[in-house]
Amino acid sequence: MRTHIRNIGIMAHIDAGKTTLTERILFDTGRLHRIGEVHDGTAELDWRALEKKHGITISSAATSCGWNGHQITILDTPGHADFTIEVEQSLRVLDGAVALFSAVAGVQPQSEAVWRQADRLGVPRIAFVNKMDQPGANFDRVVAEIGERLPATPLAVQMPIGSEGDFRGVVDLVGLTAWTWDKGETHPRAVALPEQLVALAIGRRRALVERLAEADDEAMALYLEKDDDIDAGILKELIRKATLAGRITAVLCGSAARNIGIQPLLDAVVDYCPSPADRAEVEGRDLATGKAIPLAPDEQARVVALVSKIQASRFGTLAFIRLYAGRLRRGQTLLNASTGQSERVGRILRMHAAEETEIEEAMAGDIVAVTGLKAARSGETLCDPARPVLLAGFQTPEPVIEAVIEPLVAADREKLGEALALMAREDPSLRVSVDAETGETLLRGMGELHLAIALESLMDEAGIPARLGPPSVAYREAITARTEIDHMLRKQNGGSGQFARLRLAFEPVPSDQHGLVFENRVVGGAVPKAYLPAIEKALRSCLQEGGLAGYPLVGLKAELLDGAVHEKDSSALAFEIATREAFRLAFPQAAPVLLEPVMRVEIATPAEAIGAIIGDLQSRRGTIVGSAEARGLHEIVAHVPLANLFNYVNRLRSLSQGRAGFTMRLDRYATVPKALAEKIIEAAG
Repeated sequence: MRTHIRNIGIMAHIDAGKTTLTERILFDTGRLHRIGEVHDGTAELDWRALEKKHGITISSAATSCGWNGHQITILDTPGHADFTIEVEQSLRVLDGAVALFSAVAGVQPQSEAVWRQADRLGVPRIAFVNKMDQPGANFDRVVAEIGERLPATPLAVQMPIGSEGDFRGVVDLVGLTAWTWDKGETHPRAVALPEQLVALAIGRRRALVERLAEADDEAMALYLEKDDDIDAGILKELIRKATLAGRITAVLCGSAARNIGIQPLLDAVVDYCPSPADRAEVEGRDLATGKAIPLAPDEQARVVALVSKIQASRFGTLAFIRLYAGRLRRGQTLLNASTGQSERVGRILRMHAAEETEIEEAMAGDIVAVTGLKAARSGETLCDPARPVLLAGFQTPEPVIEAVIEPLVAADREKLGEALALMAREDPSLRVSVDAETGETLLRGMGELHLAIALESLMDEAGIPARLGPPSVAYREAITARTEIDHMLRKQNGGSGQFARLRLAFEPVPSDQHGLVFENRVVGGAVPKAYLPAIEKALRSCLQEGGLAGYPLVGLKAELLDGAVHEKDSSALAFEIATREAFRLAFPQAAPVLLEPVMRVEIATPAEAIGAIIGDLQSRRGTIVGSAEARGLHEIVAHVPLANLFNYVNRLRSLSQGRAGFTMRLDRYATVPKALAEKIIEAAG
């Protein structure tokens, strides 16, 4: 059991300082010998040319380092909501995470989004309040916001020494020790507790013990026995236990830009974050029996791994994998349990951004990159062919925006298709399709920035000049009522005919589900099992084609209730055609509706612009959720249909004289008003 391993991610809202923090960690652990900066394009983790150009993280980057005898693998994730799939892919294979917050901005929209992702995936985390040296920094306010705005119980295990321009160190409340960083120095200096902070530190340690006692029965028993006189070592173990159980979130502070507080944070990663052995056993499904089986991180077991990410590189296509069981060796042949295909592992690599170090084998608990996989995609399971096991993948968000993309040179059309296919394999939230009527290629994504970055990637990295048409909303369709249909296909034109009869029921799926739910309820073999894949294939095609205006359905539950076959004329093709016809006939009877993405919009603006902005949002079919004053600005929260938010940044600058901040993310899909839906359907032909 590899207790010395820590697989962690850095997650936060955009511009909270994730990449800067990771760079300082790598410097302090000796992994780097020169500190890179995001603003001047020298950050090691933002290695792509597009990331250096835009000054943001676009794709998660992996690296590893050592600290106090522990191996730490770090995934630096994007902060922009358009690249949320990168966070999902990372959190799915990590054991723990560091949630980063700005000491000035506090808990921001994407902070909440990634926190919910970590909760859903059961990832324990600690928190680091960054930018303590900046004007307006307030550690206590951010700790309070974590408790108020997130489903979390924050436990401040440090307190700052100084603030804003005077910030120079931290007090460890567990051991009542202090560390300061002299200007220009990268290593901390242990000092006596500043006299003016002694009483405050003792009081805060007592509050820490009391809060921990409220969250943990063992801590409560010790608190009742010893009051707050609990040994630092024991207290540290209690904090670790409560962190792993998700009952508390230890909160630290510092300034990544000035390299203050980074070494204590590394200590906290080792002390409080889980090793692979600390996590609950991962559940897989035995494909031979169909039963659920627990998978412990056993190096002697047969190999089971999950592909978390596919990435093109100068070494060829890399597949990042998390090994949950067994030992993986170079040249080993594995089964893709998700597709049934065989894959042969080429090189096994430990990655440091775009650099690689080849290793001979990886063991349970490792996150590595491998070469040689021909068809594997993210979310798929690789396993020993002798023990086929399937792991759960991850949720891929539905695109909310689309645009026509075409090459500037007609001769590049085939190259464009190949490049887009590779990009979609790397990024599952980027979808590519061809309009059957116009022949145009449609690119769908999570926002305008997402599509713009994809276009730049095509031109700068793939060398294919292309143009992107005006963005439009990626509407969806849904049914709202159950309906049944009994349909028969019978065609006889001489020779072999086509016959298929089936009775299907269609009904909506819950709002938190997507895709197709297909259930076979036929008894007695009225429809042979050999025809079920054709029926399911047709249903999946219908799901993508829709029935109102040609937009995909968000989800559909289909039950096969009965059917009939002909001894000579039935075939898989006949049942596929019959299923399509049945869907087309039944769809209008299931109360179909058109859906549109509704965004959660958060705007920080000076007081004088509030009225104009609220009025403007309401004119865009927006609903104001709340308004409050914070940090000298007024924050407005609203739900607004995406269709009315294109190029909204320019409008907001006009209303606020350029002084408003704006963020948005997908909140939900909502039914389009009938009159508007009729216009959209009519326009779609």
